[in-house]
Amino acid sequence: MRVLLLVPPLTQLNTPYPATAYLTGFLRARGYDARQADPAIELVDRLFSRAGVSRIAAVLSERAKSTRKKPPEALGRFLKNAQSYIDAVEPALRFLRGQDPTLALRIVGREYLPEGPRFAAAAEGEALGAAFGHLGTQDHAKYLASLFIDDLADVVKEGIDPRFELSRYGERLAASAPDFGPLREELEAEPTLVDALLDEITGELLEQHQPEVLGLTAPFPGNVYGAFRIARRAKAWRPALPIVLGGGYVNTELRELSEPRVFDYVDYVTLDDGERPLLCLLEQLERKRPESSLCRTFVREDGEVRFRHDPASHDIPQAETGIPTYDGLPLEKYFSLFEMLNPMHRLWSDGRWNKLTVAHGCYWRKCNFCDTTLDYISRYEAPATGLLLQRIEALIAETGQRGFHFVDEAAPPAALRSLAEAVLERKLPITWWGNIRFEKTFTPQLAALLARSGCVAVSGGLEVASDRLLKLMNKGVTVEQVARVTHAFTEAGIMVHAYLMYGFPTQTEQETVDALERVRQLFEAGCIQSAYWHRFSATAHSPIGRDPARFGIRLRPAPPAPFARNDLAFEDPTPCDHERLGQGLRKALYNYMHGVGLDADVRSWFDKKVPKTTVSRERVRRALRG
Repeated sequence: MRVLLLVPPLTQLNTPYPATAYLTGFLRARGYDARQADPAIELVDRLFSRAGVSRIAAVLSERAKSTRKKPPEALGRFLKNAQSYIDAVEPALRFLRGQDPTLALRIVGREYLPEGPRFAAAAEGEALGAAFGHLGTQDHAKYLASLFIDDLADVVKEGIDPRFELSRYGERLAASAPDFGPLREELEAEPTLVDALLDEITGELLEQHQPEVLGLTAPFPGNVYGAFRIARRAKAWRPALPIVLGGGYVNTELRELSEPRVFDYVDYVTLDDGERPLLCLLEQLERKRPESSLCRTFVREDGEVRFRHDPASHDIPQAETGIPTYDGLPLEKYFSLFEMLNPMHRLWSDGRWNKLTVAHGCYWRKCNFCDTTLDYISRYEAPATGLLLQRIEALIAETGQRGFHFVDEAAPPAALRSLAEAVLERKLPITWWGNIRFEKTFTPQLAALLARSGCVAVSGGLEVASDRLLKLMNKGVTVEQVARVTHAFTEAGIMVHAYLMYGFPTQTEQETVDALERVRQLFEAGCIQSAYWHRFSATAHSPIGRDPARFGIRLRPAPPAPFARNDLAFEDPTPCDHERLGQGLRKALYNYMHGVGLDADVRSWFDKKVPKTTVSRERVRRALRG
């Protein structure tokens, strides 16, 4: 049976999302004719080409003539310089793909690329010179070329399709959307140019591969509209084609699915790891098993949504899921973007990374804000080091790339130690990074070992940077412990990124100011080099979402959710304007990452009066000495 697996637009542009690579390798090992393609990178490639930009210009020009209104400034500037954009777009993408490095010399001259609003931040030559230095021509040019692509993406979003962004498509239609109606209305509306291009690409892929089953993975809300758009086109191509939808978004937000209209577009919706549900479905389609023995699969029967799950159908052990493969994906079309002078963002979006997991699930799985009741967190399984090495070596041989991003929820220290020792023993030169917990097991000795094996960066959750709140969320770390662990990584030459959170239940204004002071000290002491604040969100599958009263909050009444349900609106009686504080937190962090304002009073970042910090300015230094 021929199976075609697709990742809808849009996720990353520099490297393939790994879901189809895992499933393709697994299905091929089971004897199926499994194929994969990436319509997301194909869409961007087609949109940002001479022909694509010409079509964008034609649509906007015709609209401007028909309305006889002056277009907004950004669109007017684009139309005025449309030919320059058309001429520059393909060379710029070749450069960002690493296929024409000599173009850097022309790009940094600031005459080659037309410059739109995104270049305002890059207008000061001295500032860029300070950022990149005299020898940073390639990085400087990559930054400018990225701004050029961002300008074009803004033109598409503002003038062609308001749902379009470079890393997501139609996200607002899917994020915790209880009602499927708005998404359906967009799908059935007059197609935009972006829609038309995606329809064209889908049709070509279907004709090329002639699938007997079509599988779509939607890892994030920004893939969902694209997934249903592809499914819609596939049903028009062959109405009887079985279409399966799965992925991270489905696993978290569609667990209570009861909306029959979803099945106008897809035939099956599967939950959690895809190997066993997909294998059961294929066997059912081959009449090797009854439909009643499907695994974690929603179907529509007699106009109603039914959930089919055979308890005897257990998940495939990690040792038996096979070796992922990127065969069939156009690796030459992925390109790097360098939009921010943020080291972790740079690592995420720049370069081609082979993505693997060291282990399935989270070995800690106790954080009260996390989806600990779901399989991707709760079912922990670490395959043998030998199997992980086998997968690493197979991907190197297949792709020619030696960079690896381990996409674990939190890579276990023991498994990382074993992997590092094996990599060094085999003299296998790789470069890798991943997510961890800042726990005391990561000693200076272990950090040094990981660095020698090729580790260049780690990320982990410091979250609220408050011992009281860390204990409330059952994080299992303290601020002083995080300081010592991150310092050990930094001393080993490994970059450290911290995930930060504000607005946690019962968090006060004083605790928020104190958290910023601790973060300031961590930057000042060189413990972390990169960080990101995000606003706390209560989710349906977390301990907080299931027992909000225990954390001092009350959930707001919500309408029925036949489609998606995840984020939960809540009321926290603790008086604190988190939204306003968030502006100051983000401003401070941006400056800290650039080495600016580290000696300033943290109160200076806020636009309203806040209390003085109660944290000693020597707290982190004392922790490091201790």
